[in-house]
Amino acid sequence: MLQRMIARTGLSPKLMLGYAGVLIFMMGEGLEQGWLSPYLIEKGLSVQQSALLFSVYGFAAAIAAWFSGVLAEIYTAKRVMLVGLVLFMIGSVLFLTIGLPSNHLMTMIPTYALRGLGYPLFAYGFLVWVAYEAPRERLGSAVGIFWFVYSGGLSVLGVLYSSIALPILGEIHTLWSALIFVMLGATIALFLNRGKDESEAQREKPTLAYVLKGITIAFENPKIGLGGIVRTINTSAAYGFVVFMPTYMMDFGFTRTDWLHMYAALWGVNIIFNLLFGIISDGLGWRNVVMWFGCIGCAITTVLFFYMPQWLGANYLATIVIAGLFGACLAAFVPLSALMPSLAPENKGAAMSILNLGAGLSTFVGPAVVGLFIGPFGAAGVIWIYTGLYLLAAVLMKFVTLPAGDASADSGNTRLIKQKGAL
Repeated sequence: MLQRMIARTGLSPKLMLGYAGVLIFMMGEGLEQGWLSPYLIEKGLSVQQSALLFSVYGFAAAIAAWFSGVLAEIYTAKRVMLVGLVLFMIGSVLFLTIGLPSNHLMTMIPTYALRGLGYPLFAYGFLVWVAYEAPRERLGSAVGIFWFVYSGGLSVLGVLYSSIALPILGEIHTLWSALIFVMLGATIALFLNRGKDESEAQREKPTLAYVLKGITIAFENPKIGLGGIVRTINTSAAYGFVVFMPTYMMDFGFTRTDWLHMYAALWGVNIIFNLLFGIISDGLGWRNVVMWFGCIGCAITTVLFFYMPQWLGANYLATIVIAGLFGACLAAFVPLSALMPSLAPENKGAAMSILNLGAGLSTFVGPAVVGLFIGPFGAAGVIWIYTGLYLLAAVLMKFVTLPAGDASADSGNTRLIKQKGAL
């Protein structure tokens, strides 16, 4: 029965094992997302210092995300994922034994940043594997499943686990328990997943010129560069929220557990719509879904999420609903993962590097906006900056189009175009 279900997806069993491994790995990576910043602030860091820590972490993640695409094409996805596992484990141990106990920002930053180098190599390395392994007509659905397991582990299961583990284990032991999930996920994705992946057939010699292709392609094909900017904007607000929104919500009467539930609801809805928008985009059009549901939708729900407590007070249900709507709109950016490699079919790894760079930069840009602007403009000013970025992304998506001969992803109705071609 399980084999029949896998066969219906049109995806290989190897990818399914990989998805399961990424889900569990990202659960370990993301379990501190919703509470680490307020915990550090309680220990003596300022909001700006916490934002700096998360920004440097995000910058390290962006660098690793950029390299993940071209390195996966050169050395294969599995090897890049293995390196990501090793870096994450080393960084975690150093952060927990040296950085965090020191309560000194300049000691925390390098150890936490080393940890940030690891997870993009693992997760985005696998995304390159998906781009090669999945059939072209199922690519939107395949990347939708990837973002389903990525977000499900990072921001839903990890956050829910934290809400249960924190009262029992405390902050430090909860962080240590993350290594269990990371090792289990890597075992499933790598050590139980035998056989060569499709990217290995595309391997090229590891030359500096090809590594640089992961940057130069953004200028050779400006649409790929624009797509990278849109991907940077995509989750920037979500990563910025973790720096200041917990404190903001608590000022209106919510508890830390309430905030964790909001954050889990945001990403819980997100993972469902990662699947739905991945499937829907194969019909409505990749660009259309990103532009209208993603960019415009996030601009509206970002404002609502911030102002809802001011309008209704500590209304738990209303805030949970708005958080979920924001998460749904974030999911509408999923088709970028199908659109980007389709813009450069001969250089999928390089195109995915730009996409991955954008994903990594969002973890840097989001907290950086908080650190730079919350002082002079306050929390409201930060929210309106995020809103403006989403509206800018909508304008940029007008120009991210596929060639006329491959218009199906822009116009939708892929099946109709294929049928016409067969007549």
